[in-house]
Amino acid sequence: MTNNEHIDTIPVRKGEELNTDRLDAFLIENIEGLSKEAPLEIEQFPAGASNLTYQIRKGEWEAVLRRPPLGPVAPKAHDMGREYTILKAIHPYFKQAPEAYLYTDNTDIIGSPFLIMERKRGYVIDTKFPDGVTPTEQLGRHISEKMIDTLVALHSIDYRKTEIKNMVKPEGFIERQVRGWIERYERSKTEEIKGVDELTKWLASRIPNSPPPTIIHYDFKLNNTMFDFSFENVIGLFDWEMTTVGDPLADLGVMLGYWVQEDDPEEIKGNRSNVTTLPGFMTREEIVEDYAKKSGRDVSNIQFYLAFAYFKNAVIAQQIYYRYKRGQTQDERFATFNQHTFNLIQQARRTAANKI
Repeated sequence: MTNNEHIDTIPVRKGEELNTDRLDAFLIENIEGLSKEAPLEIEQFPAGASNLTYQIRKGEWEAVLRRPPLGPVAPKAHDMGREYTILKAIHPYFKQAPEAYLYTDNTDIIGSPFLIMERKRGYVIDTKFPDGVTPTEQLGRHISEKMIDTLVALHSIDYRKTEIKNMVKPEGFIERQVRGWIERYERSKTEEIKGVDELTKWLASRIPNSPPPTIIHYDFKLNNTMFDFSFENVIGLFDWEMTTVGDPLADLGVMLGYWVQEDDPEEIKGNRSNVTTLPGFMTREEIVEDYAKKSGRDVSNIQFYLAFAYFKNAVIAQQIYYRYKRGQTQDERFATFNQHTFNLIQQARRTAANKI
């Protein structure tokens, strides 16, 4: 397979179609140089269970469209206008962030606000390596190191030089996060889960003192990252809706919370991509050590951040299941997300009781 033949989109899923005629007219009116004659072609990126993301193409021009999920969404969640502003602010300092082209809150076009941004081309590793790529121990190690390098580089940006400084309140970040995610869980709860009260009390009572704040992506994981076709460099980082300025170790915790290793419980490995269990990929402990060495930050409280990351992921899964349970989405992928919530709560409890 050549790089030009690498396909990372699917036909648009039933029920998630866009109004092609209205979108076409909007693009012609707002993006200079677009052909009126070329048809608007739309495909969908299959990964992700939150925002809906589409490839749009018109003649030689192509871009990515992002919109919120169908149905009601949580307050302040899936804010396309905020994500657009963040991308505009970060892209000049961090080219892995796609360039943002356009945003509108006009819901008459496709039924929701949306943003248009740069289409990048490379490899995104999700549940397996791309066809034609043979994973090796050396490649696994290289990918691990590049992920850490990318996170350290993002955390090294002086947010005070960007427009993000006007959007954030870094003081008290972790306290607000812990309180806020516990509240989100309570609002979306559908059944009782053993040990969740014990876990939330543990988190609330062990909030650490944060290092100086940095820009944090806050959804940093392998399948939000794009490598070039040689796997030499990270060329893209996606899904910036949770980005803010806060505790950089919370960002590291998120990465670790998505990173599966061989000795994890089977129910955790079964719910997630197992790519990082292949030979060469770092363990979570090795990631923490490498991040500490490259960033110079004290990581002695990482147990808290990882337990919180698992809890946060559990709440995200629960919010999605809550929407499914209430009939706000028909996507059958979400029918078992309550089991994901349970598994992640138990993993958070194990982490709180042990080390990483």
